[in-house]
Amino acid sequence: MPGPALPPPPPPTRIQAWLDRESLLADRARAMGELHRASIGVWRLAQLWLLVGGFTVGWVLVGAALRVFYEAIDVFSHMFGGVLVLLGTAFMVPTGLLIGFGLVRDGKVRARLREWSALGSDPARDARFTSPGLSLAWFVPSFLMCACGLWTCFAVPAGAEPGEDTVPEVVLLMGLGMILWLTGLIGVAKAVGHYRWALRLVPRRASAGTHV
Repeated sequence: MPGPALPPPPPPTRIQAWLDRESLLADRARAMGELHRASIGVWRLAQLWLLVGGFTVGWVLVGAALRVFYEAIDVFSHMFGGVLVLLGTAFMVPTGLLIGFGLVRDGKVRARLREWSALGSDPARDARFTSPGLSLAWFVPSFLMCACGLWTCFAVPAGAEPGEDTVPEVVLLMGLGMILWLTGLIGVAKAVGHYRWALRLVPRRASAGTHV
């Protein structure tokens, strides 16, 4: 998902020219603060859900078009189905591209966080980047999405009854389950990745010492 420009990576070691260690740590903290917000901030989570919501609307329209084609009785039904496909595609293509661009951007954010954090150690300032509450805000709903989506993908086709459940209905529900599963997987991966990075950034003993 597009957003403000990211802080540049730190300069190569051979041309680093900070006056003293405090200047280096101040620039490091500033860059890491911006990258932290771009990585796991609340607005980033809201962006993901909004885009996935738009993609889901598109998929529902495509699923409705499949049902129209399946039950079509005349040429007007096919025309209406074609309109639904176009509308669904109009939702799915841009939101899908934005989600993909967002994942690429997340990779850049993670790389730059590692680069800036490797410049030194500053437990007193770094403790604020652990953000256990934000990690849980990403992990818990994402895990529930994963579980619900995975259950849907398996339960819907397994429980489909010939003559009662049509092929378009099964395809629609399985697609919704897949969307939930993939969205949850993105959130779980981000939460776990941030937790692992935070453990390396602020050792448990140092983190505990900052809260005494």
